[in-house]
Amino acid sequence: MRLMAIDLIPFDPPHPSDPCSIKAKISAAFLTPAIRLLFHLLPAVDMIAVMNAPTAAILVIGDEILSGKTEDQNARLLIGELRELGVALRLIVVIPDDVEEVAKAVRDLSSRFDHVFTSGGVGPTHDDVTLAGIARAFDMQMFRHPNLEARLKTYFGADVDESRLRMADVPEAAELIASEETRWPMLVVRNVFILPGVPELFRKKFLAIRERFRVAPFFARAIYTLQEEFDIAESLRAVADAHPQVAIGSYPSFSSQDYRVKVTLESKDGWALEAAASELIAILDQEKFVRSE
Repeated sequence: MRLMAIDLIPFDPPHPSDPCSIKAKISAAFLTPAIRLLFHLLPAVDMIAVMNAPTAAILVIGDEILSGKTEDQNARLLIGELRELGVALRLIVVIPDDVEEVAKAVRDLSSRFDHVFTSGGVGPTHDDVTLAGIARAFDMQMFRHPNLEARLKTYFGADVDESRLRMADVPEAAELIASEETRWPMLVVRNVFILPGVPELFRKKFLAIRERFRVAPFFARAIYTLQEEFDIAESLRAVADAHPQVAIGSYPSFSSQDYRVKVTLESKDGWALEAAASELIAILDQEKFVRSE
């Protein structure tokens, strides 16, 4: 047990989920300097655990997407899924069916993000170059995977033709993720998860593995005001600077009769989120404040 002069004790409110529950429960009651000493009578712990979200990028591959012949649905699915899983999506890239473009993009994204999800380019035709591009990205050779070859022969028969057998050609370090929900295993090369472009298959394969990506959730708040965005810009900047753990976004509405601006706050730290939201609400024009949710 240790004692310190009260005036010299720095105080940070504990996180509500702090494993040292006694601190979490009494924190709201002990905000005055005179009794902050009590926290220092307890074992020293990290009062606020800063949780960094794993990051992800989506690489959509296909001339048909860039030309507008096909509308992408897979990135849209992952946007919602990754957010719900607690993964921070940082980038979506769309490139043509070109081996070098795939290699360059995969090499870059794999080095910058925790997870990379590719969509498209894994069929048997000449323009399906995703696997070859991924192999080139990591200086790997393509080889015929015996497990995949055996699956093809079991399904199509021993005399299966070469065009079908090419589906067994993968980068040499590719891992197979099999599941009961899908007939064909998913391929993974390092941190790159390779998914088909057909939306129904993409969805089925991703949902089969989605739980492996689940981490601590994001906390979110939304604040609505009748103030103009120009009028709250400096307030938003001040709160954002004071709370770097909280992502703050501002979205004006030109059609809603209910509000002029919607401000969103997101964080992995629920305590930091509530502190930022309370501070922002306090400095907004209360006569034009609509609601918080």
